[in-house]
Amino acid sequence: MKNFNDYQVRYNESLNDNNYFLKIAKEFEWNKFPTNTLSNSFNDLPISCFSDGELNITTNILDRYAKETPDKIAILWEANSPDEEGISYTYKELLEEVCKFSNVLKDQGVTKGDRVCFYMSMIPELLIGTLACARIGAIHSVVFGGFSAEALRGRIEDCASKLVITNDEGLRGDKKMPLKKICDEACANIKDLEKILVVQRTFNSEIHYNEKHIILNDLLKSASDKCPAENMNAEDPLFILYTSGSTGKPKGLVHSIAGYMTWTSETFKHVFQMKAKKDIFWCSADIGWITGHSYMAYGPLLNGVTQVMFEGVPNSPTPSRFWDVIDKYKVTHFYTAPTAIRALQACDNNYFEDADLSSLKVLGSVGEPINIEAWNWFYKNIGKEKCPIVDTWWQTETGGIMISNLAGVTDQKACHATKPLFGVEPILVDSEGNEVKGNPAEGNLCVKKPWPGIARTIYGDHKRYEETYFSTYKGLYFTGDGARRDEDGNYRITGRVDDVINVSGHRIGTAEVEDAINEHKDIVESAVVGFNHEIKGQGIFAYVTPDKEISLSQEELHKELNNLIVKIIGPIAKLDKIIVTEALPKTRSGKIMRRILRKLANGEKDNLGDISTLLNPECVAQLKDLI
Repeated sequence: MKNFNDYQVRYNESLNDNNYFLKIAKEFEWNKFPTNTLSNSFNDLPISCFSDGELNITTNILDRYAKETPDKIAILWEANSPDEEGISYTYKELLEEVCKFSNVLKDQGVTKGDRVCFYMSMIPELLIGTLACARIGAIHSVVFGGFSAEALRGRIEDCASKLVITNDEGLRGDKKMPLKKICDEACANIKDLEKILVVQRTFNSEIHYNEKHIILNDLLKSASDKCPAENMNAEDPLFILYTSGSTGKPKGLVHSIAGYMTWTSETFKHVFQMKAKKDIFWCSADIGWITGHSYMAYGPLLNGVTQVMFEGVPNSPTPSRFWDVIDKYKVTHFYTAPTAIRALQACDNNYFEDADLSSLKVLGSVGEPINIEAWNWFYKNIGKEKCPIVDTWWQTETGGIMISNLAGVTDQKACHATKPLFGVEPILVDSEGNEVKGNPAEGNLCVKKPWPGIARTIYGDHKRYEETYFSTYKGLYFTGDGARRDEDGNYRITGRVDDVINVSGHRIGTAEVEDAINEHKDIVESAVVGFNHEIKGQGIFAYVTPDKEISLSQEELHKELNNLIVKIIGPIAKLDKIIVTEALPKTRSGKIMRRILRKLANGEKDNLGDISTLLNPECVAQLKDLI
């Protein structure tokens, strides 16, 4: 594709040709090519895609490239410390390592359909282990290596994991994460869990092992590097990934093999437009989250590209680390989160001004709506105004990108995801489920019909799956997000619907207010929530984080922010209360925990729920003192 016209022609074809994805399927290697195509309605659950096909996803990731381009680098692993030598794997070497891991799993009694839980840091064995599960037909469940023992235990028990794999310690910046210790605590007294496999990363001699622990390092070295790929049905589960739910109990979303394979491969190909043989992709996400699954473990490798895998954090040993890694490996396509962008934006300019960054061709944003100040900073200072930013909207449930501009093909618009991907038919509806037609428009974002990558169920609770996603608006997938569509049909995500504040009958998106606040020269980050207001119904409460010590009093800052909001949005969105804070409570993935902020704003200081899984639980006590 060269331009928007090419996109439009293909997009129309994807909506009107029932066999569109069957044609795409011909690009992959199958043991039995499917004749059944994609389900065409949400009124007929469960959803399926290529249901009579048979294949193994790792054949399409590894074997074909190990044969076609065996010496091409697949993974460039960058260690936490810049002083430690990295590791590279060609496609041939990656296939061999996956086969070794597969044979170890089989020796430990893992068979087709078994669940295997990973609780690891970003070391190569995590990526290799997930692919090994896929090769032998086991179902992997990766739990981010920052969750507490209690959270880990719940996920292990929920999917009845047969085996847990961890590493002795994880390295992130100047911290050592006691992964094995946490894993041992989580696994204590789980009846049917007999073994914990441990990769030694730090070789800490003070870590003790017992008969339940099996050291993986030596087993992997001695295992055979040949392992046939298990024949799988297209709709067999590939992995379970847990995400938060409104009830508090995490949802174990199940993604199936062939539909997910097709979706991650296609969306990666079209959104990022990697054409040159020497292009290098880097997604900075952890594999413990869906972004790391889809755009590290699967999407890039399905397209045979070279990518960076990074063990560390953006600000260690200095805030120039991201830029140093980009220069070191000549990264061309860089995909990261607005949280990371804003954090680095707050640092001294010399950290990015000293970097070259001339290798960059495309930038990407993922995980949350990006504010205009961060977008502009990213575009100007990192992309040097020559790199398009793909502002991608999608969810754990969708499996891959749903709405985004295509780099260099369709136009970008700051803070807008813009246009739907092929096969995606978004719709805006009002609170009664009526379609909001025409442009511009605003409403709750839904999708009209299935796409290959959608999660098929919630593990062990299909009823909850149907109630969560398909009961609010009959015949539609409800994303839980609100959105606006501009006069040109470009979508902008305004945030979760439960993050919309109803002020005097007017709906105000928190993301919109935050965007305005973040334009203030002294503010680097903010979080806006609603609180009970006796006059307006709901008032607007803002937590704001300055990038440095400011001379303004809180009252003066409040006034300046309201003047800015009135200018950008209007007087209806003026802030009723603000709190100036050094930090906001965040999950380990970097998302602001607005649930806690809403409770604090409404005076609920003693009913905050479990905060142990936060990245910075200490800031909650500080906020209690400020309110």
